Amino acid sequence: MKSYLDIHPAVYEAFQNKKPVIALESSFVAQGLPYPENLQTCLEMMDLIKEEGAVPAVTALCKGKIKVGLKNSEIEELAEEGNKYFKVAASDLGIILARGFRGATTVSGTIYASYLSGIRICATGGIGGVHREASQTFDVSQDLIGLSRFPVAVVSAGAKAILDLKLTLEYLETRGVPVIGYRTRSFPAFYSSASSYSLDHTVKDPQEAAEVIRTYQDLGWEGGLLFANPLPREDSLSWEFINDIMEKALKEAKKENIQGKALTPFLLNYLNQETEGECLKANISLLKNNAILGARLAKSYYSR
Repeated sequence: MKSYLDIHPAVYEAFQNKKPVIALESSFVAQGLPYPENLQTCLEMMDLIKEEGAVPAVTALCKGKIKVGLKNSEIEELAEEGNKYFKVAASDLGIILARGFRGATTVSGTIYASYLSGIRICATGGIGGVHREASQTFDVSQDLIGLSRFPVAVVSAGAKAILDLKLTLEYLETRGVPVIGYRTRSFPAFYSSASSYSLDHTVKDPQEAAEVIRTYQDLGWEGGLLFANPLPREDSLSWEFINDIMEKALKEAKKENIQGKALTPFLLNYLNQETEGECLKANISLLKNNAILGARLAKSYYSR
């Protein structure tokens, strides 16, 4: 397995010296945000993590290797040529590696790569989940499966706004994934800091969150954890406002027969256009916010 890992020197040094490391997905760079905002946001997230005293590790696939930590030049290439990268979920890793293609990891792909390399905390924007028409399409993101299978804690702004939040939470419960609010009792809805769905558990600071992770590990828990971190209220958009636009976007996607892995980028792009960039602003805000919390959580976790 180690022959498939290409670990960045800074990440390797952190492993050797037991310094905090946090994984970042690369799909938001390749497929989630437009250029050049994708490049700028990723680099700023990495800088924010370093300022908190942790080491960032963006994960991606290239030339038969899982790269754990990208150089700035590699991130620039990823940002500029994202349409040439496969969108890689956990189940795609084997085929993409075997064929030597370039791939950008989704949340589930990043969770799996983190698990293989020994990273136990990663940050993203929002997780995938159960799509709104799942009763007809059976469209359920592998992110939920990855969270249930691999012992990695994920910091996210809840689930993406395009999803059925109620069913996503139900599915997480069914799969045995603890969902823990960070200073909130309401499950965040990506662009919105709160939704109508409440959470049973919350933590007040990174130290308490780290202790929760350690306790699950001490108990031999084999799955992951989801820490739901609301984006700053000043950048939050109304859930009702987003939901109305989303209904229009879904009708347009059905009309154009857009489905599968192409659906999420289409819907997010539609939202950004209809809100005249407000969704993009919120997306960038929540990504940075999650990077900061993820770094602080990693620092507390590795301090033991």
